[in-house]
Formats: sequence, C-alpha cells, structure tokens
Amino acid sequence: MVEKLNESVFYVGANHPERRLFDELIPLPDGTSYNSYLIKGSKKTALIDTVDPEKSEILVNKLEKLGIDKIDFVIANHAEQDHSGSIPVILDKFPEAKVATNTKCKSMLEDLLLIDSNKFQVVGDGDTISLGDKTLKFIIAPWVHWPETQFTYLVEDKILFTCDFLGSHYASEELFVEDKVKTLETAKRYFAEIMMPFSNMIKKDLKKIDGLDIKIIAPSHGLLYKDYDFIVDAYKDWISENNKNEVIIPYVSMHGSTKKMVDYLSEKLKSEGIAVKLFNLTGVDLGELAMSLVDAATVVLATSTVLAGPHPSAVYAAYLLKALRPKIRNISLIGSYGWGGKTEEIISSLTSTLKVDLIDPVIIKGYPKGKDFSLLDTLVERIAKKHEEFS
Repeated sequence: MVEKLNESVFYVGANHPERRLFDELIPLPDGTSYNSYLIKGSKKTALIDTVDPEKSEILVNKLEKLGIDKIDFVIANHAEQDHSGSIPVILDKFPEAKVATNTKCKSMLEDLLLIDSNKFQVVGDGDTISLGDKTLKFIIAPWVHWPETQFTYLVEDKILFTCDFLGSHYASEELFVEDKVKTLETAKRYFAEIMMPFSNMIKKDLKKIDGLDIKIIAPSHGLLYKDYDFIVDAYKDWISENNKNEVIIPYVSMHGSTKKMVDYLSEKLKSEGIAVKLFNLTGVDLGELAMSLVDAATVVLATSTVLAGPHPSAVYAAYLLKALRPKIRNISLIGSYGWGGKTEEIISSLTSTLKVDLIDPVIIKGYPKGKDFSLLDTLVERIAKKHEEFS
C-alpha cells in the first residue's frame, strides 16, 4: 500500500515485521521498517533513501503503482545497506537517475555497492536541489551514526528526512506515531543500541535542526512524527549528563558463588534507596541491557572465573560498555575464583577508556563468607556515597 504524506510526498518503504536480528547482533522484538519516500516536483522527481535489498520488490511495486516512469534523483542520506542496498535496483530501472549525496557517502557507496562514480551528484552542507516547485536542502550530520550521514529538508513542505536519526526499529501498519509510550520504548532501545556512542555529535545535530520550521519528521526506520517535541526532548535527556539513582548489575555465575554475591549486593543497595536492575548475561536481551545503560549512574559487573580470567559473557559485557560509552559515572567489579586469576586486570583493561570513577572491586575465593559480605557492605557504602546527589 502506497501512503501519502501529502499530495506531493509518498511513503514507498517496506515493513519487515519478521526480522529478529539486525547486523547479526541487535535483537528486533518489534521487527523493523525501511522507510523510503517519493517526492513529485513540478519538473523533477526524487526518491529519499531506498530499502534493504531483501525488500527491493516492494519498493519497485509501489513506484509502479504510482505510475512513476522517471526518477531524477535518488537521495542517499546514509550508505548503510538497509537504506542504500536497493539503489542499484533503482538505477537499473531508472538509468537516468543521479545519486545525490555528500562526498563521504559517495565514496562508501562506491565501495559497498560498486556504483559507478559518474552516477553521483555530490552535495555539501546547505546545498539545494530544485525539483521545480520543490526544494531539497541538505544538512550534513556526521556520526549519526556513520561518518557520512546527512539529513534532507523539503523546504516548501517543511518535512525533515533524518534517516536513522530519531528513528526506531518498529514494524507497524501505522504511518504516523499514535502511541507515544510505545514509540518512546522502541526509540530508546534504538538510541541505546545505535546512537548512544555518538551522544556528543547528536548534541550538535539537534542544534542544526532547532531553527528549522518542521511539520513532519520522517526517519528511515519506524514511525513518522507530526508532534515531534516529545522525541526531541527524549533525545535531549538521553544525551544529557543527568543520571538516575540506579545500579545496573550484569552478572554470570557458574556454581552459585557469584550469584550469592549479586543477590546480597542487590538487597543492600535497595535498602539504601537505590534502584537495581539485574541482567543474567547467559540469556540477556542486548537491547534491554543497553536501554538500562542510558540513565543509570553505576554499573557493577559480576563474574565467575574461567581459566584464570573472567567468564566470556562478562568480557562481552565489558566490551559492550566500552563500545556504547554510556554516561554512567561509576563502575565496579565483583566475583569469585577457585585458585586465582586475572579477572580484575582483564576487565579493567577493557573498560579503561570509559570516563568513570572506579570503585574498588570485591573478588573473593570460593563461596562468600562473613568477611566477604563485609567487603560487599563497604562497596554498598561507597556506591551510596556517590549516589547521595540523587536522593
């Protein structure tokens, strides 16, 4: 089904509700969508982004239903294949079309999709393309979330096409947001998994769109926004320095010793009025863990010892922390070993680039005993002290 944004702009994207994994890494509990938009000007026609190659046929069928026999420009806001992957199909069907994008994106599309260099029209920040009675203005927005990202603003219709920015992995039969609660849930998961490492860049890009007169924000994943203040405000909060009085405890326990420590620590933290979220790393939803990191002030990683080092699941969690770069303020480590090891050194090396306070870890031998619980009490005291500002 082809849906209208208005008399000149059409949604020609594709839903993928059955997809459950993105980049062979990110869980998709709500599937996803690949949003593509056709703009009919009085003289020329432009296609904003395409769809994942798996859904190329849907895009082509929608263009045929609209009776499109010529496309002048394919606007590539982002080179990642879930948006650019069908560009070769479109160029084959509409050989006169030019791919309009910035220099970095051009280079990446040449490498990723083997598009010939003469098929491009390079645009820069603030440049425009006229479609006759419609004007496309380009806003270069690097590192949201790749270095070549750009936004496209349809001046006369006041529609901002943001590609991944402000989007969400959410397949829905609706076109525009109706349920803000559900939208915030899916958008926060998307932010946590994809956008959080680039929070400083996002601050700059939010400022770039502040002065625009916008009626509709149209991302390339998820639902479109007419009332968009709530998602912009959410982003401003997520990238701010504000933390919640929460401790996240990702843990893995092989024979119960570490789990005993986790349970004790959790209850003690709660008795201090601190919220605690536990994540068993052997079955964790990566998205749920990432979402929890958006707001929390402290992470305590808990691990058993495997062959003198941390459990592989704990290593993965530490690497995730390093990659996502959440705004947490404190980090610590607890765990148990049988005869020795270098768990603390290995985890510390993995998280050394995080700008956080390191709270002395509690690594014990065997099953926790009286003196070990005393060490955990001290850890709670230190965390509570650091969380005083939240109470």
